[in-house]
Amino acid sequence: MSAARSRSAGPLTGITVLDLTSFLSGPSATQLLGDLGAEVIKVEPLSGDMTRGLPPHFVADDSAYYLANNRNKRGVAIDMKDVKGRDLVERLIDQVDVVVENLRPGALGRLGLDVARSRARRPELIWVSISGFGQDGPRSGLPAYDMIVQALSGVMSLTGEPGRSPVRLGVPAGDIVAGLYAVIGLLAALVERDRTGIGDWIDASMLDGQLALLSYQAVYSLISGTTPAPQGSRHDSIPTYRTFAGSDGHEIAVTANTERMWRDLCDVLELPELAADERYANPRARLRHRDSLWAQIEPRFATLPAEQWLVRLTDCGIPAALIKSVPEALADARSDGRGMVLKLAHADGRSVEVLGTPIVFRSRERVAMRYPPALGEHTRDILTGVLGMSTEEIDRLAEDGVVIAPQPSSPGASIASGAASDG
Repeated sequence: MSAARSRSAGPLTGITVLDLTSFLSGPSATQLLGDLGAEVIKVEPLSGDMTRGLPPHFVADDSAYYLANNRNKRGVAIDMKDVKGRDLVERLIDQVDVVVENLRPGALGRLGLDVARSRARRPELIWVSISGFGQDGPRSGLPAYDMIVQALSGVMSLTGEPGRSPVRLGVPAGDIVAGLYAVIGLLAALVERDRTGIGDWIDASMLDGQLALLSYQAVYSLISGTTPAPQGSRHDSIPTYRTFAGSDGHEIAVTANTERMWRDLCDVLELPELAADERYANPRARLRHRDSLWAQIEPRFATLPAEQWLVRLTDCGIPAALIKSVPEALADARSDGRGMVLKLAHADGRSVEVLGTPIVFRSRERVAMRYPPALGEHTRDILTGVLGMSTEEIDRLAEDGVVIAPQPSSPGASIASGAASDG
């Protein structure tokens, strides 16, 4: 491979991943692997990944949810409940570097696709299992979704306004965090395999990921024996790290978290007496007297529009930001050149905007992004190119209802590998 070619290829080029996942935690992980250059083969049941039909938004026959998590993959459709289908998947397992699955623990084993047996045949194989509660423990056999693990982890108890009912985070942190930890574990296993030649089995739990997100809140509780409460838009440790409302009702997030920023905040607010008040002389004192401090700061913020406060705070080096809606944040992302809003092109001319990958390799060109695969779109290519099967064999499997394998010339069978562009 030439130097120019290597710069344009992803760092995981040459790694092949068999994606046996569905919904969100697994597909988000395998999409990231595809973004990094891995060859990802997505195996779906004949009915398709259940998120293909998830409302409310669709592009042609596929939901926005599916399109958000399945780019940069090649798709095959196989009935794994059929013995011939299981044989195909087992043969694919024997040809790849990595298997990623997010079925309930033991489900693949009951189909005859056992991780221990697969790794016994090929010790170099890396197997990644994402589940709600891990591969062992009292909850391992229970189903889990994002809100379940947010609830069990304590994350929901910290979310929302003080004195109100707990609320779910507005983003699917349970799924996404599990996917990220799975990828981190996989990358570490790849490094170890390069050194030893031996793969590993990665056990990524959604609940464990949410517990890890508790961070200092967990340690506060462990050390103090207290129960952390919802903070709303405030901070348990820093009273000048919170939002304030301007005269126009718009909220501004202020993070004056150093002594220098504290003094500058007093100057910006034209409240020099606060800096001289012994009640606010240091971080511990300010936290202890936070209610009286807020009683003086909040009315001052209410005298000017939030935008004016933003200018004043930014000019003196205090990090601050207006709270933006999702469309406003995406509009900024389209224009800032960071590539976090991508346009994926379909062979029929339509396109869809999705989020990009927040990992930038400064020495590489951006890898072109491919539109998510149609159901069974690459079945023929994979079975021929990876397993060496003939057209006649694939036709018989399709006729027997074991696979979906559209002919390349059939309508909708071919999806272009559309290059990503800034939206």
